[in-house]
Formats: sequence, structure tokens, C-alpha cells
Amino acid sequence: MYSKNEWAKYLPSELGEIEICDVTLRDGEQTPGVAFTKDEKIDIARMLDEMGIEIIEAGFHCDADMAGIFVGTSDLHLQYKHHKTQDEAINCAVEALEYAKRHGLIVRYAAEDSTRTDLDFLKRFYKAGEDAGADYVSIADTVGIMTPATMRFLVGEVKKAVRVPICVHCHDDLGNAVANTIAAAEAGAKQLHTTTNGIGERAGNASLEEVLLNLRVQHGVEKYDLSKVVELSKTVERYSGIALAKNKAVVGDHAFAHESGIHIAALLEHDRTYELFSPDLVGGRREFILGKHSGGAALCYMARQMGYTLSKAETNQVLCEIKRLSEMKKSLRRDELRELIASTLALNGSQDIAAP
Repeated sequence: MYSKNEWAKYLPSELGEIEICDVTLRDGEQTPGVAFTKDEKIDIARMLDEMGIEIIEAGFHCDADMAGIFVGTSDLHLQYKHHKTQDEAINCAVEALEYAKRHGLIVRYAAEDSTRTDLDFLKRFYKAGEDAGADYVSIADTVGIMTPATMRFLVGEVKKAVRVPICVHCHDDLGNAVANTIAAAEAGAKQLHTTTNGIGERAGNASLEEVLLNLRVQHGVEKYDLSKVVELSKTVERYSGIALAKNKAVVGDHAFAHESGIHIAALLEHDRTYELFSPDLVGGRREFILGKHSGGAALCYMARQMGYTLSKAETNQVLCEIKRLSEMKKSLRRDELRELIASTLALNGSQDIAAP
């Protein structure tokens, strides 16, 4: 069903215990213009649960068994948002933490804007939370400034300061959210935060589907049911109104679409030649699209799938029309190709035009 990254065996890092906390219903809903109804939230949560996602962050002011306590810890947040000193910020966060613990909640103790916070203060902040009973401490790359290398370093430093599990929450302002999330897991973070389709504030968050497929391919994590990934993605796309890019990894319309004749010919021999993982793994569908780069093998294969058998002359005639259309920036999907083949055969007076 997928190719495993064999280069990983040359690296020393092995994943510890991993859990996913999906924040689509909270951080995802902070995407400008997005507002899920109650029924939509229930539907998304049901699908996440069926996939095996351990923690679903439902939003603010909800009945829950886990609470996130957070305060901005960078100098920018302390000075311009909270108007507090470092010690005042710690006292405020610890007071809220202790209140939550007295009410029987599991508490995630987070430093917002962790990745622009002084390291010594950040360690002191997390240690104060651990001492007050925090169940997790959370690193938030609030403006997406990190790289995988700096994320590995930071997680390693936090592990030296506390013994409780570490969470990581990555934003995608530089396009590194998924890579940073995987790097954090490789460095020892336990709880990985994601949103379906990577929706969220500004450039969004680490994409659930991309994180899950990286865990499977890079590290062989098989505890999540990936067969609903595409269905969930399309559901969130519909409910959020945020359209997916066609070339979006894993779930985009072109994730398993092929036009190149060389590629299609190889795929017909073995589907791993030009696909890292089978579309069936995530509930997707492979599609051959004919255009400028397509050849006779792909055309004849698709024609046979439709019930047509083309002669060499007919194949060349249809290909010429496909190439002409491609110059008008048009590629042909299955239904359009069916019409073209049928019209070509009818024009030639072929008897083979009654395909299904």
C-alpha cells in the first residue's frame, strides 16, 4: 500500500509514544470566515474519532476532560499584549492551572509564542507548570518561525527541564508546520497538534492528513485508520468553505492524477513507480488525465476501460486532437475523453461506438 522511507534506518531517532490532538474545531475555526455549526462540529468529531484520533479540541467554553492553559511568554507578548513581567505571567498561568486541577481536569500548560521566547525563561515557565501539576507542557510555534533543526533542538532542551510529556503546536507561516511537527516527534514530543486540510489562522496549521501519512511512511505508525482521510478532508472543505489547492498533498484533486505518458505507462506495470502510497490507503482515487504529455499506451488503456478498442490510426487521430486541445490549456478527464473517442469513431464510421 505504500513505500517506506528506508533512509530512516540510518538515523538514530526512533519515535516514542505518539498521540494526535486535532484542533480543527478550535484553531481551524479561527480561519477568517469559518464558522462551523453544532451539527457540523459533531460530524467532524465523529469522523476524527473513527480514525482513531486520540484528542479532539472542541473549542472554547466546552464541557471537557482536558483544558489548555496558555499565556504568551515572548517579550513581544508580555509587553504589548499582557502588559506583565515574566514572573507575573508565570503566577497568572499557574493560578489558572491550579484552578483547573482542583476541578479534576487534565491540563496542558502552554507557552504561546514559545519559539520567540528566551530559552531560560521558557524552561522556568514550564518547570513552574510541572511543579503545579501540569499533565503536559506545550510548545507553540505561534508565528511559524521554526525549522526542523531548531524544533529538534528546542524539544531536546525542554525535555531536559521537565519530565511531563511535551506537546507541539505548529503554524505554517513559512510552510514548515508539518516538517516541524514530525521533527518534534522525532525529538521526543508526544502530543502533535493538527488541523484537517491545514486550516487555521493566517497560513494555517500542521495538516492532519500530511502528519498522519508522514508518521506511516517515515516511522511505520499504523494505529490510525487512514481510509477516511479523503472523506474527512472533503467534508471539512465543504463545511469551512475553504477550497483545497488541486495539488494539495494527500487529498488534492491532483494527488493521484497522472498525465505524463511515461509515468502512466510505468504505473500500468506497477503502481508504486510514481505513487508513494496507494490512493486506496486514504480513500482516494487514481485518475489518468490526457493532455500534452500523454501517449498511446495511456489512451488505449483508458479506451479499453470504457469498452473501446482503438486501431493505430484511431489512436493517432484521438491523440492529435488531445494535443490540439492541450494547446488551449485543456486536459481531458474520463467523461470528456469518452465523448472525444465516440465522436472520432462516429466520424470514421467505426462500428465500435456503442461502448458503455
